[in-house]
Amino acid sequence: MIFGSISYLNLLPFQVYMKRRSPSTQFAQMLRWKRAVPSAINREFRRGRVHAAFVSSVASRGCRCTELGIVAHGPVHSVFVLPGEASDDPASASSNRLAKIMGLEGRVLIGDAALRYRLGGGEGIDLSQAWKERTGLPFVFARLCYNRQGKRIKNLAKSFGSKEWKIPRYILEREAKKRNITPAQLRWYLRHIDYRIGWRGKKSLKLFLKKARKKY
Repeated sequence: MIFGSISYLNLLPFQVYMKRRSPSTQFAQMLRWKRAVPSAINREFRRGRVHAAFVSSVASRGCRCTELGIVAHGPVHSVFVLPGEASDDPASASSNRLAKIMGLEGRVLIGDAALRYRLGGGEGIDLSQAWKERTGLPFVFARLCYNRQGKRIKNLAKSFGSKEWKIPRYILEREAKKRNITPAQLRWYLRHIDYRIGWRGKKSLKLFLKKARKKY
């Protein structure tokens, strides 16, 4: 089974959780990982080359999904519209569409590069915050979806979502160093991410997908 994993810091807690699961289990032994940016994961999942993944919310319509995702209840600090000529981020799917829905023109920037931009003092419109101000709802960037091993994936999602997971210090330091940020900045960033799609998240997702049907 191939599991698609977004190669950004926002999924670090889930990645750590998966690695700490017993490697002796049958599911772990059959699992293979494919890391890529959201738009690439979406394509691979749609083509059946990836069997479970955090699929961009705009691409998750009609998919079999769990109640686990990537959710921000306010500013997310890693998804921006920057001043300048309008352009999409080729790594993105939901954020590009969200910018159009919100009528925001400029350059869309997502992921770790956007986080470094923010931490470096860069200014722009935080798309999650803009959505919250307009709708009063959190924004769901992605959902954990599957096309195989549904029972196992749902149990995995339930287990991960049942409590908060701490990241060992050595992993925080290693991952922060890779991105040229500090461990404290990484911990601060992760406090703005939630992985449980509650009723408000479901309401937000329904509204976003309705608006996303329109042509822009």
